[in-house]
Formats: sequence, structure tokens, C-alpha cells
Amino acid sequence: MARNTFREDEQLQEAFNIKHILRASSYIKKYAKLMLTALFLSGLGGAFGYLAPMIIRKALDVAVPNADYRLLFTLAGILVAVYAASVVFNRIRSGLMISASQNIIYDIRKDLFAHLQKLPFAYYDDRPQGKILIRVVNYVNSVSDMLTNGLISIVLESFNLIFITVFMFIVDVQLALVVMCGVPVLAVFMFWIKNKMRKAWQAVSNKSSNLNAYLQENIVGARITQIFAREDENAETFAKLSDDCRKTWMTAVRYSNLLWPGIDAISVCVRAAIFLFGIYMFGQGEKSLGTIVAITSYASFFWQPIMNLGNIFNNFINNIAYLERIFETIDEPVTIKDKEGATDLPPIKGKVEFDHVRFSYDGEEEVLHDVSFTVEPGQSIALVGPTGAGKSTIVNLLSRFYDAQEGEIRIDGKNIYDVTLKSLRSQMGIMMQDSVIFSGNIEDNIRYGRLDASSKEVRAAGKVVCADAFIRQMKDGYRTEVREHGSSLSEGQKQLISFARTLLSDPAILILDEATSSIDVQTERALQQGLNAMLKGRTSFIIAHRLSTIRNCDRILYIDNGGIMESGSHDELMAQKGYYYKLYTAQG
Repeated sequence: MARNTFREDEQLQEAFNIKHILRASSYIKKYAKLMLTALFLSGLGGAFGYLAPMIIRKALDVAVPNADYRLLFTLAGILVAVYAASVVFNRIRSGLMISASQNIIYDIRKDLFAHLQKLPFAYYDDRPQGKILIRVVNYVNSVSDMLTNGLISIVLESFNLIFITVFMFIVDVQLALVVMCGVPVLAVFMFWIKNKMRKAWQAVSNKSSNLNAYLQENIVGARITQIFAREDENAETFAKLSDDCRKTWMTAVRYSNLLWPGIDAISVCVRAAIFLFGIYMFGQGEKSLGTIVAITSYASFFWQPIMNLGNIFNNFINNIAYLERIFETIDEPVTIKDKEGATDLPPIKGKVEFDHVRFSYDGEEEVLHDVSFTVEPGQSIALVGPTGAGKSTIVNLLSRFYDAQEGEIRIDGKNIYDVTLKSLRSQMGIMMQDSVIFSGNIEDNIRYGRLDASSKEVRAAGKVVCADAFIRQMKDGYRTEVREHGSSLSEGQKQLISFARTLLSDPAILILDEATSSIDVQTERALQQGLNAMLKGRTSFIIAHRLSTIRNCDRILYIDNGGIMESGSHDELMAQKGYYYKLYTAQG
């Protein structure tokens, strides 16, 4: 049950690639002015802050020895003003960065969702919903701070490092060189920990995705779990996934926790060296106390941007895997799309032709093998046969939810691959076995495929498909709010609402794929009159296992072994006493 949740675990060996950051710049450019303003304000705040050791040095070396209290108080006032200015500039900068971050979240999420809407059925066939959901919500949230504060901080801290280094050498060259001796040691340490952290956080990304996918799957399937008493087994699987997530997280945290202590240890050693060397030189009369204190302060400042850069680097390592997943989704090819030069399909009369069509879902085993048939405008065609024979595949190809590998499918003589998807699907009404009900009210659900329909037209559609009676009995009638997936409705009610939605769209070609499977026999008999109204004047394809519902179809196609085994009316096929006869009598 959870096999698919492990699918991404093997994809961990891609090296850190700067191209992901460069690509993300397309989202950053829109807010470049905002971010540059924030950078400028941060720079001002930092510059004011770095004046403090120079002020303290002058106080210790000039004001204190000379007992110049006026100068001392003046320097103290300047020091307070410097710190206040630094706080104000950083506060404004924080507000600007929050604005930029939220705008970038909006843009990425909007592009990601728009692309997901275009992806073919094949993309969703083998991907748990949870894995897709976590990319749109969690991953985008995670990378937004990296793309705003992270990038700004890299530039800012790099400038801070340069400024501090310059100030140190201005104060004292020898002591500044002592500080710089720790840089090679830091470089070796950072090089060692980089790959360890990248792989560890990439593993966390995958394990979290696995856990989220399994959790979502079990929330949706909670009723099935209880029906089959699978609680203990599912809890065991969830515990294993949670444990995998915990272990990878702890491994990643262990490496992350080495970063700051490692940098801090190097910083402490350097400052100790400054004290030892500085005190020795102070004893020789070559260094003043103010110089030693100033250099020590700058040494603390020097390691702070390095520690900040290390933290930013840590954050980048944590989130680069998320960014890879986001772009991986956006890069997923839209295989079902309008070809170049596609034209709009004119209003459909309804002639459908399958001409030597071959199709395979996996590229190996053919589901349809050299299928050919013609349907005249207004004819009703029933597709029957064993489960998995390819009945739904035929209507999916007609709707271009998948594309055939060979052959042509034509509507009114036009190849469906030469027309736009919107003009094709907008003239087709498709009623699937699984009736999807969206959050909102019943009227909006029925109006889903035709937003300009009036309330009167919505109610008329509800009456035709026998949904009006039960809808009016609800508390708010057609304005009754329904919960996610229509959980407050029965399966039969959901199918009737879906029928009304399909009817309201007024399609030229109608496809009913097990559309009455959840409706009781009594309601189905009452619905038959409405179905006849829906079918009148339309080319229709009806897939049904309950064969009594398709007796009056103009033509019945028996599908099996990748092709059409029998074709004819109900009476003709019963007279042949072949595949259809056996199937029909078995149900009788």
C-alpha cells in the first residue's frame, strides 16, 4: 500500500547546483528594488554598528587617561545614537523583506499550481497526492526565506566581512593578521561539512515527502482502513516512515549542529591568541589597551558574519532540495497540449472515427491494438467487456486525456490532435465513475462547467436528472454548503449532482463512464427519462457493467484483448450468442 511513497528515495545523488539559485532569480527580479532598498538599509545599519569599537577605542585611549569627561559623555551619546540608528534601519529592512518574501511565495505557488493544472492524467496516475501537496505548500514556504533574506544576507554579510577586515587593519595590522590566521582552518572545516549536510537534508526532504504522502493517503482512505481492520498494520507502516523521518532528521541535525560550534571554537582560539599576543605587546609598550579592546571587538564582529554565512549556508543546504523538487515539478513536461498551429474545433455534429488506434500506458503492454470504428452523429454507443479491457481508455483517448501512440481519432473529419484542447473538451460532457464534489454549495458545483448559467437553468438541470427532490429537502436547498469531497452526501447523491453538472454544460458528445454505478435501481429507473433527454441529439458513449441500462443503445461494442470483439445492437448480439450473450445472460 505504501510502496509508491518510497519512489523518490533513490534520487539523492544530484550535486548541489547553482543553476537552481540562478533560475530562482527570475522570481527575485520583480522585487529587486525592494530588496536593494533593504540591502542599503542593512548596510547603513551595519556601518553604524561597526563604528562602535572605534568610539570605544578613543574613549579608552584618550578620554579616560586625560580625564576628559566632556569628551567621554560626547562619545557615549554618539555610541547610543549609533546603536539606535542601527536598530531603526534593521527594523525597516525586516518589514521590506517580509513583503518581498510573501510576494515570491505567491508567485512560485501560482506558477506551480498553474502547471499542475496542465499536467496529463499520466502524471497523477503514479504519484501520491501527498507528495504533490507538500511541494505546493511546505516546500514553497521553506524556500521563500532563502530566496529573500538568505540572498540579501549573503551580500550583506560579505560586505560586513570586508568592512570589518578594513577596520581591523586600520586599527592594527599585526593583530589583524592574528585574526586572519583562523580563515584557512575555517575553509577546511566548511569544505568537509558541506557535502555531509547537503546529502543529509536531501534525505530529510524525501523522508518527509514519504511521510506526508502516506498520511494523506490514509486520511482519505480512513473508512476503508476501518472496514478491513487495517489500523494496526497501517500504524506499523506509519511508525516505520516516522522513524525513517526521525533518523534522517537527527543525522542532518547532528551535522548542522557541528557548524556553529566549529566556527565558534575557531573564533575562541583566535580571540585567545589576540589576548596572548596583545598582552605581550602591551607589556612591551607597543600596543595600547584601547587597540587591544578594539581589535578584540572587531574579531568578534569578524566571526559573526562568518557564523551568519555559515547559518545561511546551512539554510541553503536544508532548502536546496526543496527548490530542486519545486523546479522538478515545474519542469514536468506537459505531454498533452496543443500542437503548434492547432485550430479551434468548430461546433460538433458528432461523427467520431477511430482509425487503426494503438495505445499503451507504459510503452510496453498494449491496451488497445489496431482499434477502428465509426460512430454517426447522434448515435448512442455502449462499451462493454471485462474489467481492464480498455473501455475507459477509448473515451480517455477521445477526450485527449492520453494520446494514442499510433492511428488517428477524428471528430467530424477533423483529427483531434490538430485542434485545441479547450475547443475539444468544451464540447464534450464527461461523467466519470468517481463523482468529484468540490467544497462550496450545490448550485456552484452544478454550475462548475458553465459559470454563466442562471439559477433557473441550474434547477432545471437538477429536475431532469432527478436530483431536485433531495436537494430541495436539504436545509438551504441548492445553496446548501457541502464539505470537502462531498462527504455529507451519499455516493448516489454525488452522482446525480454530477449528472446535473454534465447536463448543464450542454455537450455535443456525451461520455458516461459507469455514471450510474452508485445509484439505486429505483432512482435509476426514474433517471432513465432524464438520461434519454440527455442522449437525444447527442453522440454518446456509455460504459456500464449493469447491462440492463444499455439495451436501448444504437450500438454495443464488446471490448476485450485490446480490440473490438463484437459490434451490433442488443438484439443482434444476443442472436449471435457470443461474448456479449454470455456476459448478459450471466447477469440475468
